[in-house]
Amino acid sequence: MPSKPKEEVPAATASKAAAKAPAAAPATAPSPVTAAASAPAKAPEQCDVLIVGSGLAGSVSASILARQGKKVVMVDAASHPRMAIGESMTPQLIEWLHILSLRFDVPELKHLLDIKAVTKYIGPKHGRKQSFGFMRHTPGNEPDPREATQFVIPKLLTEASHLFRQDTDTYYFNVAAKYGAVTRQNWRVSDLDFDDDGVTVTGQNGEVFRARYLIDASGFRSLLAEKFGLREQPARFKHHSRSLFTHYIGVKPFDDVCHHPNSLRPPAASPWSGGTMHHLIERGWFWIIPFNNFKGSMNPITSVGLTFDERLYPKPKDMTPEEEFNKYLDMYPAVKRQFEGAKRVREWVSTDRLQYSSKQSIGYRWCLMSHAAGFLDPLFSRGLSNTFEVVYALLSRLIPALDEDDFAVERFEYVETVERGLLHYNDALVNSSYISFNHFPLWNAVFRVWSAFLTPGVMRLTRARQNYALTGDVKWLDALENTLHPGLWWPESHEFKQILDLMAETCEKYEAGSIDGDTAAEIIMKSLRDCALVNPVFQWTDPEVKFVLPSTLMMGKFMYWGTRKAPAEMRELAQDTLRGIVRSGLKGKKLL
Repeated sequence: MPSKPKEEVPAATASKAAAKAPAAAPATAPSPVTAAASAPAKAPEQCDVLIVGSGLAGSVSASILARQGKKVVMVDAASHPRMAIGESMTPQLIEWLHILSLRFDVPELKHLLDIKAVTKYIGPKHGRKQSFGFMRHTPGNEPDPREATQFVIPKLLTEASHLFRQDTDTYYFNVAAKYGAVTRQNWRVSDLDFDDDGVTVTGQNGEVFRARYLIDASGFRSLLAEKFGLREQPARFKHHSRSLFTHYIGVKPFDDVCHHPNSLRPPAASPWSGGTMHHLIERGWFWIIPFNNFKGSMNPITSVGLTFDERLYPKPKDMTPEEEFNKYLDMYPAVKRQFEGAKRVREWVSTDRLQYSSKQSIGYRWCLMSHAAGFLDPLFSRGLSNTFEVVYALLSRLIPALDEDDFAVERFEYVETVERGLLHYNDALVNSSYISFNHFPLWNAVFRVWSAFLTPGVMRLTRARQNYALTGDVKWLDALENTLHPGLWWPESHEFKQILDLMAETCEKYEAGSIDGDTAAEIIMKSLRDCALVNPVFQWTDPEVKFVLPSTLMMGKFMYWGTRKAPAEMRELAQDTLRGIVRSGLKGKKLL
């Protein structure tokens, strides 16, 4: 008879015997799982891995496992195509996809590596993610053009995309099926029953699968989290926000409606509409993500959302989501001009608090993957990057575990460690950002802590990927996990960790009223000026430089500084990256 959980959830390092399942919910709580009314007519279908959820995380995981010869079943309560948030790509995300493609031999993952590849292989429905743009607004006023920041993604790193998720998710669902994954859409799980040898998964239609391992990639409404009582109440995060979002047709580029003189706009080569536009308000922000800003795109749609602190902006009971959104548009005239004549083309989604967390994300024969384990906020577009870092950490362990028939929780310990770290550091960054939105000098300083360390964070991934591609030695990828601070975007750098911690502490002091905004901004800026690792070429320590567009010449100067003048930790990283570029050129391989 299958064993049932009786005791407290064990730590990730617990033994197999102690880690079969977490504690059940209190006896007074209603059971989230209902057993099938009667036994199925035939024996369960056997598989190696069952994946719940067929978004990008689930479909890419299924593609990799099936490509590696594992028998995979992927089920989803809904069907494709469908809208999803997480539409904005980052260089870190692209590197993780490239690493996954190389390590596990799934060439289709390279179809996401830049906007040209996305357009060619998936279709002309996607936008360009050239930049992160931020403009501060106050109620009833035109925005001050001096209260704006922008960071353009260096072309040497990537030409990233705005993903039209209904197309990308459908594409990778079909890739998984092509490699042999068994798929079920509109298939709801009614029961999960774990024992020493695996898990029995029963659908509401009576169909039963028997798996050796379960990956829950379903998101917030995780049946596994409900069954084992994994959700923390309340979420452990400091940050608070809720969201309204949908798709529109006819949203005007901010460049056309902002009424700012050319001298106070971003350079012509990087207009606001060339990337993701963030309109900052007190403890909140509007997002504008166009899918029609790339030549050849046939998609007139723009993704639109408003994410804000539910403690300051409680959810109204007497308004529709559209009425509420329009209420806030009326408060910010420049944002409202973008929507003149625009039409909504999807139903609104209106959430309660977005943040949720789990006591643990790894157990014996199961994993809560990424957004099933926890979620912060779409600010800075870190969701998909974090997701695929977790996908890599899990699958690089799960495939040999399947081969060896050994699912001891200890071998998956790092998956939980990095998942918690990714959420923790994102919480520090996003919470600090929301606090800073109502005082531009403080936001300007927080913006620089985030952006100044993005490039080395990408370079460490590029270096590992280059060396693996050139040598075939997995030790270069394994080294990515041998870090001081798993989950930090430059996890080898203790000095960066100290600056991030100082930033979070300083913003919280400002929030509490113990210091003023200018003092808080100066404390953070001084930490950047005192850090020799901060790239001087991009002028991160000069708060008057609001728009950072790394040209080819600037990247050359940056690499010269990095390889010749930077501190040892940065110099080694830059030298290795440059060496990889040269070696790949000599071997005729395109590694960047």
